[in-house]
Amino acid sequence: MHLAQDTTQVNGATNYGKNVVESLKKEEQIEQAAVCKLTNEQDHVLKSFRLLIADLCQQFNGGHPGGAIGMAAIGVALWKCVMRYAPHTPTYFNRDRFVLSNGHTCLFQYSFLHLTGYKAMTLDQLKSYHSDRVDALCPGHPEIEHEGIEVTTGPLGQGVANAVGLAMATKNLQATYNKPGFDVVSNHTWCMIGDACLQEGVALEAMSFAGHLKLNNLTVIYDNNQITCDGSVDLTNTEDVNMKMRACGWDVIDIEDGCFDIEGIVGALNNARASTDKPTFINVRTIIGLGSAVAGDAVAHGAAFGAADVSHMKKLYNFNPEEHFVISETVRGFFADLPSRGEELVQSWEKTVQEYEAMYPELGAEFRNRVGGHLPGNWKDLIPTSFPGQPTATRKSSGLVFNPIAQEVKNFVVGTADLSPSVNMMWKDKVDFQHPDLKTTCGITGNYNGRYIHYGVREHAMCAISNGLAAFAPNTFIPTTSSFFMFYLYAAPAVRMGALQHLQVIHAATHDSIGMGEDGPTHQPIELANLYRAMPNLLYIRPADSEETAGAWITAIEAKNTPTIISTSRHALPQLPQTKRNLVAKGGYVIEEVEDADVTLIGVGAELCHALDTAKELKAKNIKARVLSFPCQRLFDAQPTQYKRDILRRHKGIPAIVIEPYAPNGWERYADAGACIKRFGHSLPGKAAYKYFGFDTPALVQKVEDYLQQVRDDPMLRGEFVDL
Repeated sequence: MHLAQDTTQVNGATNYGKNVVESLKKEEQIEQAAVCKLTNEQDHVLKSFRLLIADLCQQFNGGHPGGAIGMAAIGVALWKCVMRYAPHTPTYFNRDRFVLSNGHTCLFQYSFLHLTGYKAMTLDQLKSYHSDRVDALCPGHPEIEHEGIEVTTGPLGQGVANAVGLAMATKNLQATYNKPGFDVVSNHTWCMIGDACLQEGVALEAMSFAGHLKLNNLTVIYDNNQITCDGSVDLTNTEDVNMKMRACGWDVIDIEDGCFDIEGIVGALNNARASTDKPTFINVRTIIGLGSAVAGDAVAHGAAFGAADVSHMKKLYNFNPEEHFVISETVRGFFADLPSRGEELVQSWEKTVQEYEAMYPELGAEFRNRVGGHLPGNWKDLIPTSFPGQPTATRKSSGLVFNPIAQEVKNFVVGTADLSPSVNMMWKDKVDFQHPDLKTTCGITGNYNGRYIHYGVREHAMCAISNGLAAFAPNTFIPTTSSFFMFYLYAAPAVRMGALQHLQVIHAATHDSIGMGEDGPTHQPIELANLYRAMPNLLYIRPADSEETAGAWITAIEAKNTPTIISTSRHALPQLPQTKRNLVAKGGYVIEEVEDADVTLIGVGAELCHALDTAKELKAKNIKARVLSFPCQRLFDAQPTQYKRDILRRHKGIPAIVIEPYAPNGWERYADAGACIKRFGHSLPGKAAYKYFGFDTPALVQKVEDYLQQVRDDPMLRGEFVDL
């Protein structure tokens, strides 16, 4: 174990691995050296684990064996000796959190879940890896819904940011609830990463932020095998990783022999847990695919070794090459005490919480509610029942609605990507989440019990970290992010991962139209709404005024297993007497009804007022237009068929026209024509931009008139979507 990096040693891991395949004699020397460092029992466990991984991949001739095999000693040190968890009570609140950011090595985690006693992960289930079983608990990357899996990790680097969020959750709970003698929250977060994770921008954003926050309850374990899919890491990276991590505010510990030095790894992990002022980065040199014919080579990353090579590995380890998936009694015995050890942790924690509740009854009751993911029953009462009548930007409306809730309800943590003055998410007397010793030039300070997070210009990490906060325990935290809507394109991979995991994260996206103006087409979202409307298990809501904004927040807060994007305007919008907060949850509803209507105008968000103004002008021309508000397509889709027919009335032959300066894709499901945009925006003041693109009232009236005339001339147009 070292505290200094030697680049030749890092690169030497690859050369060493290649030398392994040169001769059986060399392999035997490695094994003999390993036995000198290990007890016989540990040696047997490592060999058994590595052969189990090889068999699991060989069974269906696929998967990722190399990394999991190289990481075996790390796993033994972590699961057997250091990590605090309860296999028979997987949701034990104060458990250590483990994140496998290099999720392709999922067999590493699945196999240890089986060996340590997680009941759901039977040997039969373990053998389902890469099978055609639809009930398999061993998907190609870890998924949150399975016992022992904290977050879904697939795209590399996401898990690193998730781990930062998990560690931040612990820090906030500790600062809020722990009292002298009562550490009701004391867990540590461990994150396993590979070479590729360190090349992803989101991981580096998050690690920089963790170092700034001095999250000493976070440890990143780097499986440094110097291999990615394309070849050796020096094909693309020649940086000094340890120096980079130190510069970001991390302690660094080196393990030179990560394949066998269990004792050294245990020592490093314990030192990391004991850190008082920094997160810890443990650089563990390993050999990918150790013992195989492709050890140390990129081929070991993502392909089964082949039957002959697996048989050779078994002979090398003095195992029977004709036996498969062998887990001996020695191996079973090695891990046998972990379930009972875990239950002792559960019982001890429960006893501590009960004593805490007796000593601090009010705080104890609040803590129990947080553990259970419950909000105060009166949270809706915190929302204003009415709003000022003057024109108001819905980004400001969002603050009027949500800030009173965020101020009073501790479940909510609110963050922004360096746009606090613009997104209106700050409440009176807010406390920032910061290390308490931080002294800034601007004078802004905080504590770990703060619930307002300055993420810096890190949109991707902000949303991925928020996924970690949300994943700490169901609804114990409800993270809220905020930025300009266009910048959620940077955050899209993390927003998607939140939706995939059914995590309740609320994204407050402002400046959501061409009305945001002079910053130009780089900031004017045209296509982005289509991405989020298409994304499964995500609510994209565009409210039209303060009343609908209240409905959007109510809907988002009640959506316990779904992330939401609340999309709001920069520019002021009229307050409409017809809008209803309780109808936002329907996705679409009638704003103005007209009997024997000639046309239905669908207004969305900031453009609902345009639809109403257009209907008024059409009426003066004896064209009867009914008007709908359509804040959320997905919520509308969830309504009964009869409701949708009654709202749209297309079945009665009334053509529908949508008014929204976004790409029109998708509106053909609800409308016959659209006043939309199919090009990038333009740098103009908001009103001028609307006029330039034909969204002023005279232009819209002309478009509706022209369309109705086209339909009269060519009735076949009714079966087609027409771009106006």
